[in-house]
Amino acid sequence: MANNNIDMSKLRQILKMYFYKTGTRKISERTGVSRTTIIKYLERYRFMQTTWDELSLLSDQNLNALFHQEPTVEPTIQEKELYAFFPYAEKQLKHTGMTLQKLWMEYAKQHPDGYQSTAFYKHYSRWIDRSHPSMHMTHKAGDKMFVDFVGKKLAIVDTSTGEIKNVEVFVAILGASQLTYVEAVESQSIEDLILCCENALHFFGGAPCAIVPDNLKSAITKSSKYEPKINENFEAFADHYGMAVVPARVYKPKDKSLVEGAVKITYNRIYTNLREQEFTSVSLLNEAIWLHLQNLNQINFVGRKYSRQQQFDEMEKQVLQALPLMRFEMRKQVMVTVMISSYVRLHCDKHYYSVPYQYIGKKVKLFYSQARIEIYHKYEQIAVHDRIKSPHTFTTEKTHMASTHQFMTDRNPAFYIDAGNKIDEAVGLYIEQVIERKAYPEQGYRSCQGILSFAKRFGAERLICACRRAHEVGYFNFKIIESILLRNLDQQELEEQPPLMPAHENIRGKDYYK
Repeated sequence: MANNNIDMSKLRQILKMYFYKTGTRKISERTGVSRTTIIKYLERYRFMQTTWDELSLLSDQNLNALFHQEPTVEPTIQEKELYAFFPYAEKQLKHTGMTLQKLWMEYAKQHPDGYQSTAFYKHYSRWIDRSHPSMHMTHKAGDKMFVDFVGKKLAIVDTSTGEIKNVEVFVAILGASQLTYVEAVESQSIEDLILCCENALHFFGGAPCAIVPDNLKSAITKSSKYEPKINENFEAFADHYGMAVVPARVYKPKDKSLVEGAVKITYNRIYTNLREQEFTSVSLLNEAIWLHLQNLNQINFVGRKYSRQQQFDEMEKQVLQALPLMRFEMRKQVMVTVMISSYVRLHCDKHYYSVPYQYIGKKVKLFYSQARIEIYHKYEQIAVHDRIKSPHTFTTEKTHMASTHQFMTDRNPAFYIDAGNKIDEAVGLYIEQVIERKAYPEQGYRSCQGILSFAKRFGAERLICACRRAHEVGYFNFKIIESILLRNLDQQELEEQPPLMPAHENIRGKDYYK
């Protein structure tokens, strides 16, 4: 090593310029360090068989310790043969089931006069420490995919307003092959995160066993050293593709070193190629990103004779899980109470879905996507429906209805008809007609309750008159009774009034224009 140690900032400049194919003469001119010193540092760098991306993650203290160790003696022929075997061994260890013992046996067959197993393990550990000084973690093929958003955003220009809009950049990397995926997206929301992760899986052509997010707020709702809380939608997405969610441990940078390295490479290999370019949409930006991403994955590792793509094709592609035929459809959820009519209401659509009558009055969890409704009670699925977005209508499964099972309780057609008869025979008859006009009696229970409640609000006599008037004009629902009472039509003769407008949610009425 050089007699005079150079400053670590100078060393970083030397290594970076060498990484970008700058000659030693130009490096010397730009840094002021002699060519002899530069050559000695670069010889040590090549001997390490590491990469600039890995060295750039080291602190100045660790980098200084790495390059200023005591000089080593010239390796023997046996050592040269042994250390030439280690890059192959490193790749093979990424295969599931491969061990150092098996690799030593393979080495011993090739070199009968070589090292015994104990010395083999010792030298391999020493070589790993030198070639991966920050920390070497052996990732098995098909095991993990690491994901994160980069810190520095890119931008697009709105052509209509000229406004510059920042967009997020997502990065995913496979642990074993280090095949990388990059995509620009509008936000870090759970919807965009899941979309990016899913696009990454389709880019790789398969799914690993686990996905490792770096405690993203959209994926991890509550960080914890022992038991982090995972977003339900993200966990459902991972389950759809047969993956486990394994969040990176808090304050454990080694858990996410791969994806942080991928972020730095993204800056160096993609961002620098996009500077001074203007994009008017996220899709156009992604087209440019993916062009440079292809080059990133196909260029050889520094100090290696293979690329990310070659390593992926050789060892990881065939062990990834096959992707399901259907893409993941994100679900939302809401807690609702099963109504006395044996229906639940999806608030955003104002549509009603039937539930087995045994769950009347109970709290259930309703999961809904664009096409499907799933209803659960204490983790048990109790009903499934196609999603219908027409408001104020009912989706009914015949077997859910109480009347199908002759299920008689204090809430049935007879109960409401008797309650109406106690007020007056005209009210009981009207209630009976309301129920008969429903496909299932349970659908009319809420209307009946509302009609009967008018007896307290307006008095029994007015309700009787309103039911008679509505019966005469042939309309049987809650809205028509309410309209008659609010407009005091029950107190007027029928022939003196124009025909009633049928009550319907889509009819605005005169009050709309006031």
